[in-house]
Amino acid sequence: MASHRRPKQPSRTRVTVLTTAAAAAVALSAQAANAAPGEKPSKDEVKAKVDALYEQAEQATEKYNGAKEKQEKLQKEISTVQDNVARGQEELNELREGLGSMASAQYRSGGIDPSVQLFLSSDPDDYLDKASTLDQLSAQQVDALTKIQDKQRELAQQRAEATDKLKDLATTREELGKKKEEVQSKLGEAQKLLNSLTAAEKAALAEEEARATRSSAERVDLGDAKPASGRAMAAFQAAQSKIGSPYVYGASGPSSFDCSGLTSWAFAQAGVGIPRISQDQANAGTRIYNQSDLMVGDLVIFYGDLHHVGFYAGNGQVLHAPRSGTVVRYESIGNMPYQFGVRI
Repeated sequence: MASHRRPKQPSRTRVTVLTTAAAAAVALSAQAANAAPGEKPSKDEVKAKVDALYEQAEQATEKYNGAKEKQEKLQKEISTVQDNVARGQEELNELREGLGSMASAQYRSGGIDPSVQLFLSSDPDDYLDKASTLDQLSAQQVDALTKIQDKQRELAQQRAEATDKLKDLATTREELGKKKEEVQSKLGEAQKLLNSLTAAEKAALAEEEARATRSSAERVDLGDAKPASGRAMAAFQAAQSKIGSPYVYGASGPSSFDCSGLTSWAFAQAGVGIPRISQDQANAGTRIYNQSDLMVGDLVIFYGDLHHVGFYAGNGQVLHAPRSGTVVRYESIGNMPYQFGVRI
């Protein structure tokens, strides 16, 4: 996602803090059109475009996470349905064996009743539809055949359900692959731009990032904000224990994280299950629109499409996993476009 620190602006016409990847792309295209042919972009221009690519990568990452979560859910559901089908087939076989035993008993006593012969036919439904034949059935036989019919219908429904879920799984896997490629493409573009910088420019950017990480590693004054709850504080403290852990897209701990991976992992350590992706976490509790009402441990949602999330840490600070190339750290809540908080 985009860097959460505003780059120094050499002029008023320079692109300011990025609020969306689209806005950045338009602004940078305009700059490129006005630039002299062959003119090398400045360090700040490269950084702005890299920031936009990182933001696009994080947007794709949250969609990747959503597809991955859906895939795992479908795999569990398919496994359950297939187990049910297997058990149902065993039950059906037992019911048919019961009819076979009934037929054997009749044969030993002098021949198989015509009605029992029909029981053993491949289409018992057709038999039951013939009302005139029902008079030949005993109550026990009717009950046995009805159970077979019910079990056959149930198995047909379950097999159809499994087929639908397998199709959905195939579609989800395809989506997952596309989102993974999209993330990797954006990160690759960003790296290519960074590689175009001179050694001095790279060193300057690296020092900016190092300063941000160093200041985060130091003791941050979080003020005297109260925790939202005991479990929210426990989740926040779990996240604090991961300060310095690297951001990796799709990661949910324990050694690396993306933004929603950190928050979901931390709440799990507190014994609270929340959704995996930021857009779903945005709907997981009570929304807090006024920043002054935020409490330590509240989730904080950023950007119009809700693709970034962190913990409110008190004193205008958030604790989060920013983007590729960074680590879990504190930052000012004002470095990103705040949408609302969520109290779990």
